[in-house]
Amino acid sequence: MTEQTTKIDYKPGMVVKVHQKIKETNTKGEEKERIQIYEGTILAVRHGSEIGATITVRKVSDGVGVERIFPVNAPVIAKIEVVKQFVVRRARIDYLKDADFKRKMKEKKTA
Repeated sequence: MTEQTTKIDYKPGMVVKVHQKIKETNTKGEEKERIQIYEGTILAVRHGSEIGATITVRKVSDGVGVERIFPVNAPVIAKIEVVKQFVVRRARIDYLKDADFKRKMKEKKTA
């Protein structure tokens, strides 16, 4: 069993950029591969450091909340880049989904 060389513990409250490989075919039938970036806040982490670990990432796009579940160890994920981290006290921060949630989250200082 091979393990990843860089192990990051993803936590709820982190703002991350997920770089995902997308394969597209044009009208001629040629395949092209590009990287699409999805930036948002981690709401939940499932299965910690196992092979099937997943993270739920939420962003607001044009006033509509969009959530995606990404498998952490999938080959289609090029990298997951941590932008910043907020202080949270829960394992699942589903309260961010509420439209009337107006409290500002405090950013955790990283050295």
